[in-house]
Amino acid sequence: MKIIVTGATGQLGNLVIQHLLKKVPASHIIAVVRNLEKAAALAALGIEVRLADYNVPESLQNAFRLGTKLLFISSSESDDTLRVVQHANVVKAARDQKIQHIAYTSFAFAEDNPFARVHLATENAIHTTRIPYTFLRNGGYTEFFINASLKTYIKSGTIFTNTNNGKINSVSRIDLALAAATVLTEEGHENKSYNLVSNTPWSFDDLADILSDISGKSVTHQSVSYEEEKSLLVQAGLPKSFAETTAFIYRTIAEGQMERTTDDLQQLIGGQTPIKELVEKALQ
Repeated sequence: MKIIVTGATGQLGNLVIQHLLKKVPASHIIAVVRNLEKAAALAALGIEVRLADYNVPESLQNAFRLGTKLLFISSSESDDTLRVVQHANVVKAARDQKIQHIAYTSFAFAEDNPFARVHLATENAIHTTRIPYTFLRNGGYTEFFINASLKTYIKSGTIFTNTNNGKINSVSRIDLALAAATVLTEEGHENKSYNLVSNTPWSFDDLADILSDISGKSVTHQSVSYEEEKSLLVQAGLPKSFAETTAFIYRTIAEGQMERTTDDLQQLIGGQTPIKELVEKALQ
């Protein structure tokens, strides 16, 4: 068996490989990357490294040669039209090289999300190949919210967001990576879709309480308007475009669009990393 992982030097792909190494020999793993130098550490572990680019169909054909299972990590391209083409290149190469199982990193509750059209298009493309599939419909990354910037909240004593009391069903990359590795190394996941979100959503009020408990200092969450949040983020030094994106995500949280839950992740990996543990790690 040969398990191919695309985007193997990316944050998610690399974590998947670390989990795979606990389940199968390194000789069973093929890492597909765009930069061989960045994959030197993987090669040192005995993993075969192949060069490919989603924009170059021929490279994908070579990269997927003699593969058994494929973890297809979605492109990070911001141009959705180009992204559809890239994904079509990957799907066609998988079909041509007779891949026997495709696990694709889609987006949670894709049918109900207007920003997940590329993922739905890719899922449909995979269906046309009649290759057994698993759609790993990943929720938002907890690391978007829980990262080193938490230290500024402790210092100031206040978290300003326009999330109101909204709940967040985000999941850590480490848990999503374990879910992918599990699907790739176990039987029984063919032709299934998993919505991989937290079954215990949290709020910024919860985060403030956790930060207070860990730091021993009082941290509170204060609600502001959408426009106020954008202004505060720009004042903090964030690029305007990122500030707008962040405030937009916060608004979707306030509207309850990120509180939907399932037990899919729990059933796949037996649990999830507690939010407090992720906060403690981010503060190290």
